[in-house]
This record gives sequence, structure tokens and C-alpha cells, in this order.
Amino acid sequence: MFKHDADKVKDELAKNRPVRLEMQWSLPHPDSRVEYDLFSSPTDPVAHHFLNEFKPIAKALGHHAYFTPHIILFFTQSNRTNSDLLRYCAMDPDKNLDSGVSGFDVVKESLRRHCIWSNYGEDDGVGEKWWDYVSEFDKRCGNMDYFNNPDCVNDVYHHSHVDGDLIERCMQNSGGLEKDATNSFLESELKAQTDLGVVIMPTAFVNKVAIRGAMSVANVFQAVCAGFAAGSRPHICTMCSHCGDPAACVHHGHCTAHMGGGFMHESLPKGSVSTHSFYGWMLFIVGCFSVAAAWHYKKSRDDMRQQVRTILADYMPLNDSDQMGGSPGGGMQMPAFGGNAQMAVSSMMGMGSSQQSQAPPSAPQYNPGSLL
Repeated sequence: MFKHDADKVKDELAKNRPVRLEMQWSLPHPDSRVEYDLFSSPTDPVAHHFLNEFKPIAKALGHHAYFTPHIILFFTQSNRTNSDLLRYCAMDPDKNLDSGVSGFDVVKESLRRHCIWSNYGEDDGVGEKWWDYVSEFDKRCGNMDYFNNPDCVNDVYHHSHVDGDLIERCMQNSGGLEKDATNSFLESELKAQTDLGVVIMPTAFVNKVAIRGAMSVANVFQAVCAGFAAGSRPHICTMCSHCGDPAACVHHGHCTAHMGGGFMHESLPKGSVSTHSFYGWMLFIVGCFSVAAAWHYKKSRDDMRQQVRTILADYMPLNDSDQMGGSPGGGMQMPAFGGNAQMAVSSMMGMGSSQQSQAPPSAPQYNPGSLL
């Protein structure tokens, strides 16, 4: 939000009208190539850490993205004519104006890096040798004792395969720093700094939109990947943009700390567990409990069946002896019949009685006296 936006809000409030504001931080994605910028200083420790970690990512993005490094400096004006008066200034890193590294040394190193980018990175937007120089300088000359040492700078030129003579000529041809004169490169940097309203160091932009939040590798990398048009995201974004450590993902070729859903943007603190590992352990524990529950259920059923078999084994021999051994009185126990069998027996008994009542009279007995 800028001042003219706030003025409109103030006018509405002055008229006692309700005002509703909605602020969106969405990134524009006009085409298949993302442009991202970084404003920093050679002595900024946050920028040191970011550049060292972002180096493999910038190289892996290749021509899918166009990177532009910028420098943060200040402009001074004076009506005095003094050959020792300088036009461009930077913050004194060691806070000692009498000795050590001065703001002039910082401006000089900034101009040197601008010339390296102009010769080795401006055409392709990758600038591998620029990244190599920054990394080697931080390793060899980052200490304040060697920051402004010409021999140390020449050593960095050698190890990063940068033509030192070419860079020194570039610095002089742009206007130099030895007098109160205009330097074309530094003037362009001041203009870019003013146009974009840069007041915080370091500051990153993606497609001309400032990145909010911490200056972390994951934060900037996700913003770069979000700036691609639909269907044009490179493979590195698909593979590593949702990793907690995208630099390690690029190095190993796969995500080593994947954060599902809402992803963590910082590297994991010591002693913590990634979301991927957490869900893995949770699935393992749930699986163990499921197996244990299934085993307990099966064992309970087997125990129940065994108890039923034991009861039946004790009952069946007793039942057999009751059926085969007879009644306690010594008589043969009649087998038990169902209802139909009892009816049949009763019917048979009834038939027998009827036959006895209807039997013919018995034959007369032989009596010898009757013959006489």
C-alpha cells in the first residue's frame, strides 16, 4: 500500500463511511520465465548465508529464471570542491571510522561484483561465475582483516575463474570511485533501489513484487516457483519447492525433508521430527496396534472354542452312560421317542385291546364223561 492508497481510505473515513480493506500478496506470473532480484551488501551476514545456500538452486533453475543482484548504498551531495569527497557511501561494517574496513571499501566491493555480473551473468541471468566469486570471497576474504586486501581479491579471481583485469577496467570505465564523479553503474543501482522502495537489507523481489517474511532459501525459492505461469513450472520446482531444505533436495536429487500440506519454510531445529517422519511413525504404530488387536481377537475365539470342546467332551460320556446303563432299578430303560412315536405306541396298544375283546369263544374242553 502506498500513500495515495491511504489517502483514499482517509477520505472515506472522514466522511464517516465504513471501509473494508483486503490485502493480497499474490505473485504475478506472466510467462514461463521468472525474474527475481536481490538487494544486499557484501558485508551483510544474512545475505552471506542466503547466497551460499541459494547458489546450487540458482544454477539448477538455469534459464527458467532470470536473476539480477543489486547493491544497497547511499548517495551524498555537497557543494564543496574536494577531491577526497566521495559521492557514494555504505554503512561502515566494523563501526570504526578511523581504521579497519570503511564504507568506501564496501562500495568498491559492491561495484566489483556489479562488474562481474555485467560481464558473466547479465546475458543468461544465471551468472555461474558470479556465484562462484561470491562464494569464494566469503570463504577467503570475508574476514574483516582481508576484506580490502588486493592480494586476497586476486586470489578469489583466480579460484572463481574471473578475469581480474577485465573487472578492474570495468570499474574504471563506469566512472570509478576515486573522486566526486558520477558512476553509471552505481547510479543505476540507486535508481532501482529508489523505484522499488527498498529500505530493508536484504530484500528480494519476484516478478517485481517484494517477498514478505524471513529471508530464507525456502521462502524465496517457493516464491520463485509460484511466479511461473500455469504449466510452465520446471522440474526442480515440482521436486523441491515443498521441501524444508530445498538446497539439500537439489543436491541429492530428491526431497529429503518433505513437509506435507502446509510446508515448513525453515530447516528443522535440532531434536525435532519432520512431518513426513511423524506420519510414518504414526502409521507404523497404528499398524502394530491393528496386528495386536487381530491377534488378541483370534486368540480369544480359539480359547472360547477350546472351552466349548472341553465342556462337550465332559458331557457326552455321561450322556452315553445314562443311555446304555439302564435305570437305577435294574430294568431296561425305554428309549425316548418323540411325540409321533408315542402316538404310534398308544395306537398299537389300543389295537391290541380291541383285538382281545373281540376274540372268538374258546373251543370246548374235552371231557371223557360226556361220551358216556
